[in-house]
Amino acid sequence: MTVTYAGTAGIGGPATPAPVAAKPRRDVARAMLLGAKGLCPNCGTGRLYGKYLKVEPVCASCGEELHHHRADDAPPYCTIFVVGHVVLPIALAVEVMMVPPMWVHFVLWLPLIVAMTLFCLPPIKGALIGLQWANYMHGFDPNAIGDDEPGIDFGGDGKPA
Repeated sequence: MTVTYAGTAGIGGPATPAPVAAKPRRDVARAMLLGAKGLCPNCGTGRLYGKYLKVEPVCASCGEELHHHRADDAPPYCTIFVVGHVVLPIALAVEVMMVPPMWVHFVLWLPLIVAMTLFCLPPIKGALIGLQWANYMHGFDPNAIGDDEPGIDFGGDGKPA
């Protein structure tokens, strides 16, 4: 039985390194800042979003493919974390100092929470996309082979389930 891995001829055989193009180092802080501003993390001039949270598939200025991002649940999670840590201490301070009726809390905090969430979500998602781009995560790595596919074939007919 011979087992082959990427870059090897087999166990016990001569190792042949896979050709890998050198990746230039990307500035993570700059990419995250540009993403938070809603700009392309590569060039800084193209728009990151076409709509409120809809990422442009390709930057109109530099041609960088942006559709590879995998933001998923991280931006809402971070937004809840930020908004909660800002609003909760203020709401507790108001409750302790003034003891207003419950309807006052609803009138004060519900619109503030909704507004802060809608304001914070695009910059947080943009910063996360900038982080992924700068670290060559997911499809942003030009040397990745089958990034969207599992690395191991577990048998079967080779077709995804």
